[in-house]
Amino acid sequence: MRIIAVIPARWASVRFPGKPLVLLCGHPMIEYVYRRASRSALVDFVCVATDDERIADAVRGFGGNVRMTRGDHASGTDRVAEVAAVEDADVVVNIQGDEPLIHPDDIDAGIKPLVDEGGLGMSTLAVAFDSPEEFLNPNAVKVTRGKSGNALYFSRAPIPYSRDVLVGEGKAYEKILNNWKDISPKPLKHVGFYAYRRESLLRFAGLRPSPLEKLERLEQLRALEDGLAIRVVEVKRNAVGVDCPEDRERLLGDDAMRYALEEEKGRWPSISS
Repeated sequence: MRIIAVIPARWASVRFPGKPLVLLCGHPMIEYVYRRASRSALVDFVCVATDDERIADAVRGFGGNVRMTRGDHASGTDRVAEVAAVEDADVVVNIQGDEPLIHPDDIDAGIKPLVDEGGLGMSTLAVAFDSPEEFLNPNAVKVTRGKSGNALYFSRAPIPYSRDVLVGEGKAYEKILNNWKDISPKPLKHVGFYAYRRESLLRFAGLRPSPLEKLERLEQLRALEDGLAIRVVEVKRNAVGVDCPEDRERLLGDDAMRYALEEEKGRWPSISS
């Protein structure tokens, strides 16, 4: 089984133009993602998929692999699918380029269900929310799963809704803030990671956007609406996403996160050596 990891990257982010190359402790953010993906025990090949020569040059500069793609893709998944269509791979992993501290062990945990279960087409990661404020943030995507571990639904809304805790008078959001400690188990936050069996990815990318996808602006709902099972693997490490300049400032302003970035840099030999 050949497993490849593809990191889709574009320059023209609405909220953060040039985001893949923003510096974190002196190195572009995408380098942290690339090097962490390269330490996965299950991944055989890593590349960045982009249509921008600035990003491509930066990746080549630290010894990384680049696959140039079209510039008209509507999503990162479409960009990854373009690469998957021409690469020799059984499993294709889509790793978001804005999560610089994603852990190699978590990458492997997300891939493993596809290695172990031949009938499974797609998997992803989730972590328990650690604060009510994050749970209420629509930019933090929530996921619920069934007994099988497969996703039931993804939403920007706060799901599941704990009726026993939140019943009574008052605004639901205020109740969540005030009763967070009583909500158990804690809801799950979706981590921007997907592993696909190659044929499942190509089918998914060929589907038209679905009604729920367009409503929530979450493309994974297209897969659920089409009947594709998505295994949700819970991990313990809270992935840190950088969606806007303020996220970068928060990351660098957190002593523990900054230490993790510096520690990561200390692991880096030359990729090409």
